[in-house]
Amino acid sequence: MAGETFDVVVIGAGPGGYVAAIRASQLGLKVAIVEREHMGGICLNWGCIPTKAMLRSAEVFHLMHRAKEFGLKADGIGYDIDAVVKRSRGVAKQLSSGVAHLMKKNKVTVVMGEATIPAKGKVSVKTDKGTEELSAKNIILATGARARELPGLEGDGKRVWTYKTALTPPHMPEKLLVIGSGAIGIEFASFYNTLGAETTVVEVMDRILPVEDAEISAFAKKSFEKQGMKILQKAMVKQLDRGADKVTAHIEVDGKVEKHEFDTVISAVGIVGNTEGLGLEKLGVKIDRTHVVTDAYCRTGVEGLYAIGDIAGAPWLAHKASHEGVMVAELISGKNNVHPVKPESIAGCTYCHPQVASVGLTEAKAKEKGHQVKVGRFPFIGNGKAIALGEPEGMIKTVFDAKTGELLGAHMIGAEVTELIQGYVVGQKLETTEEDLMETVFPHPTLSEMMHESVLDAFDRVIHI
Repeated sequence: MAGETFDVVVIGAGPGGYVAAIRASQLGLKVAIVEREHMGGICLNWGCIPTKAMLRSAEVFHLMHRAKEFGLKADGIGYDIDAVVKRSRGVAKQLSSGVAHLMKKNKVTVVMGEATIPAKGKVSVKTDKGTEELSAKNIILATGARARELPGLEGDGKRVWTYKTALTPPHMPEKLLVIGSGAIGIEFASFYNTLGAETTVVEVMDRILPVEDAEISAFAKKSFEKQGMKILQKAMVKQLDRGADKVTAHIEVDGKVEKHEFDTVISAVGIVGNTEGLGLEKLGVKIDRTHVVTDAYCRTGVEGLYAIGDIAGAPWLAHKASHEGVMVAELISGKNNVHPVKPESIAGCTYCHPQVASVGLTEAKAKEKGHQVKVGRFPFIGNGKAIALGEPEGMIKTVFDAKTGELLGAHMIGAEVTELIQGYVVGQKLETTEEDLMETVFPHPTLSEMMHESVLDAFDRVIHI
């Protein structure tokens, strides 16, 4: 295979890379994909998928405790953390082998190893068997990102964990500190808190889930505190003193540093792009704060070199990476009418309990951009299906442009909102107005009716509150 020539070589087989490879192959291009570790990347193996499997276990465990409410009996409720992890790993493995099968089916050449780009149009791969040289007119960088590790807060796999250790825990935490309240931090806090760990979350910003609408953040905080979580906002972990079986955290709140003892710490303070070791600087690729600088079409400015997904910057979401992969494959194949992926049209989902989902502008951002807004809200308590499910806690909030009726943003917290958000995403894509949404008939009884009512509320026509 030495010196084999391809139309496209993709570096990284996560949800950006493998999707780009499939689409390019569908378009008749000859494609190779290079992966150094797992087919499916972090998302399938150590991210989106295994965390959802674990959170599902926690959700079922939580519901078992509520059995009596539903007229059911469940005695001797407990869990086996090893079995929970084993199920989660099994789910990840199933999907990872599914990706390998898709590569085969789409006739994509898979090369397992570490890639570098020695020159334009060349990819050199260090494999178990030596070095393989590939040539390609087009190279797609999809190398993803890894956990940001702050000095002094690095994971050690024993008492201080990053996401990987948190997914295969060496012990069940009793007193847990989670540093960072973005999606990853909050999901782990939610999982371990539900299983009985005494959980504290520290967030440096003035609210948890800082990218969400302020009202949703406030609702989430209240809800988590009700579940026994301790939440410290505008707080910073200055230092960790590590012992054999405990960690003493120096936490600064309001200018005062206090010491608190924990048996486990999870660090979830953001991510860093995997840009090193590829030879990018030599090629003339611009890198800004560990991310490759691209235009709206993921072009790096170096001819024939594209960057997609986490390495190309925020939002750091699998579905954004996949869409960019499709877009770049279509661009390379010479398709007309290729549309760039708009960050504001990408929904974010957090699978804590209660779930959080949003798309578009928050109320504050919409006002900041100069929109006059109309805002609608509808609570879960006003919805028949939510009450029947025993999930009366939550709300849906919609933000419209007062003049044009354009849907600027939607923000939700509560049961199954990660599935509901797509209704608004489709609506935005079709450039729907408040009128279209108000005239749409939503089925009854469903949680989706709240999406209707929230729109009605923005225009003073709400029915059920």
